[in-house]
Amino acid sequence: QVQLVESGGGLVQAGGSLRLSCAASGRTFSNYVMAWFRQAPGKEREFVAVISWSGGRTYYEDSVKDRFAISRDNAKNTVYLQMNSLKLEDTAVYYCAGKTSRGIYYLPKTSDEYDYWGQGTQVTVSS
Repeated sequence: QVQLVESGGGLVQAGGSLRLSCAASGRTFSNYVMAWFRQAPGKEREFVAVISWSGGRTYYEDSVKDRFAISRDNAKNTVYLQMNSLKLEDTAVYYCAGKTSRGIYYLPKTSDEYDYWGQGTQVTVSS
């Protein structure tokens, strides 16, 4: 079992930045591919970014590709999401998720592929 706890959310003005963290405990963190998803009010949960177990490969949803950066520190059992140039439409609850890796090319992008989830952290972007 893996426990995931997100932090770093908050209220920020459009154009600003936030850095989300997701701390993992339980089994060996480096065995897991990690991702961020988000869910806005009235909408389905959507994929944001994913990072391979080693950190060597990443993939982003198109709308965040040039603004967000996912990274991980396996020594600290933590995955990060640096969010820059935030827009109103980035407002959502952000969740980190984990899944046992199947190799360096394994980068799942749908929520039903993930086994472990955090409780979420609210990000609100104001005008």
